[in-house]
Amino acid sequence: MNRDPVARIAEELSPVIYERRLSLYVALGDSFTAGTGCAPGEAWPERLTAALRESSPSLELRNLAKEGATSSEVMEQLPSALELEPDLVTIVCGANDVLRSVRPDTRKYGANLAMIIRRLQEALPGVRVVTATSPERWDFMDMGPRTRRRVERGIREVNRATREIAAVLEVPCLEVSRDPGLSDQRNFSSDGLHPSPLGHRRAAEAFADLLQGGTDDDRA
Repeated sequence: MNRDPVARIAEELSPVIYERRLSLYVALGDSFTAGTGCAPGEAWPERLTAALRESSPSLELRNLAKEGATSSEVMEQLPSALELEPDLVTIVCGANDVLRSVRPDTRKYGANLAMIIRRLQEALPGVRVVTATSPERWDFMDMGPRTRRRVERGIREVNRATREIAAVLEVPCLEVSRDPGLSDQRNFSSDGLHPSPLGHRRAAEAFADLLQGGTDDDRA
């Protein structure tokens, strides 16, 4: 019998990840985090929250992510996040900075991401902040050759900025950019861009591993 994936994630999460129980998790970002195309409860933040409740039973989720949001629009989600005073925040953005512009401003993206993280860290001492890179390939998305080259080049630049900022500000960064799952069509919805329910499940597992200090090798 196949085990419930959420239950498996919960079992793998270490009870000593945090010195105190979590009370509120806030998710910031774009459609990836908002769960576009997924049924309620299937997006990875919901799955991750369910797993974390094994050690923090009263944990609540506020998902502030919006479909199509650029990093500038994710900045607009920040005031609400600060008012909520969360213990855990995930920030995943940048893809729309590239997809929605023929000349993406990756420096502006980097400045936006750095400001979001810094303001969270300054206002909420002890908050756990996590970010992630974006896929550098969408094999199942319909794009012309020139558009594909432009998008992939822009995403690489965005990811480079994400890694550098995460390192400087000492926040964990989930490395999605070259994940082997990007070549598996089952991980994508029919548009070839957004994750399928399976893709969201696997994302939740990856974030769970990152939170407990795991690596890609640990998941192999």
